[in-house]
Amino acid sequence: MSPSIAHAVPLAPLTTLGLGGAAEHYAQVEDLGALRDAIAWAAARRCPLHVLGGGSNVVVADAGVPGLVVRMAIRGLELERGEGDALLVRAAAGEVWDDIVVHAIAHDATGIECLSGIPGSVGATPIQNVGAYGQEVAEVITRVRALDRATGELVWIDRDACGFGYRTSAFKRAPDRHVVVEVEYALRLGAPPRVRYAELARALGDRPVTIAEVRDAVLALRRGKSMVLEPADENRRSVGSFFTNPIVDASVAAEVVRRAAEVVPGDAVPSWPAPEGRVKLAAAWLIERSGTRRGERAGAVGVSSRHSLALVHHGGGTTRELLALADRIAARVYAVFGVALEQEPVRLG
Repeated sequence: MSPSIAHAVPLAPLTTLGLGGAAEHYAQVEDLGALRDAIAWAAARRCPLHVLGGGSNVVVADAGVPGLVVRMAIRGLELERGEGDALLVRAAAGEVWDDIVVHAIAHDATGIECLSGIPGSVGATPIQNVGAYGQEVAEVITRVRALDRATGELVWIDRDACGFGYRTSAFKRAPDRHVVVEVEYALRLGAPPRVRYAELARALGDRPVTIAEVRDAVLALRRGKSMVLEPADENRRSVGSFFTNPIVDASVAAEVVRRAAEVVPGDAVPSWPAPEGRVKLAAAWLIERSGTRRGERAGAVGVSSRHSLALVHHGGGTTRELLALADRIAARVYAVFGVALEQEPVRLG
């Protein structure tokens, strides 16, 4: 069966940044048959294949994207009682992520309420190991259903084989191997929410709270940082956090503390323990203390006026301008603190 292929399709309107050129070829797939057909179409022409979800964590090149861009629009949601107090939620890759959070809360199921308001689709959650406010999807994902691009076989991949790490996974490290089509999450019915993030705990106060109250507090915090997509927000065109929090060796963290004492004396360096004796540092703190200001602009792009981790497009800009700004910010951090920042969004083209 021949898939429905369009050509020279602008991708900027399909992303939250609103930047970048067109897909050479484009197909929106709404079922597994269409996905297989699209993969076969690209393979027959030996052209690259790229998968696009909600477009909220993607930076598209100004020159566009060669090959075939497949937009995942497969929908479907199933809920099933598991063992004990478990609620198994199986969601197709094209489902809107925040809709899944709403469903979970409506069923009094905890485990993803702190991930409220994150834009994008379900398929991206295991790839990026989406996390915020003390939760990560790796904690609740039991398995991921994926299409093997080489064999066309549908496989269930257990959590341990997903290779989850901080904002990464086996899917992200080997993007050409699988296409995520469905994700299964195991949530807990009737369990009290676990509030582990200090900022969120302060917002909620020292009292028992419901998962709906946790969601409301998270949305309020995200809204205050322009991390909820709203049409009237001047910072709305972004991919959220553009840089990940760096995880460094203890010796590097100690050097950051030493340099900070010279640059910003008396200002404590925020840090948290990480696996294998390493240390997680706050990228936003490093960015601001190295000279980048919130609201800073460089033509049509700039830094969010509410959060220094978010780079924004004010309209009429280019991807080249945005990436140049990102490079300047990272260079400032490295010059002052000796820490290399890593960019979080996926590049297309």
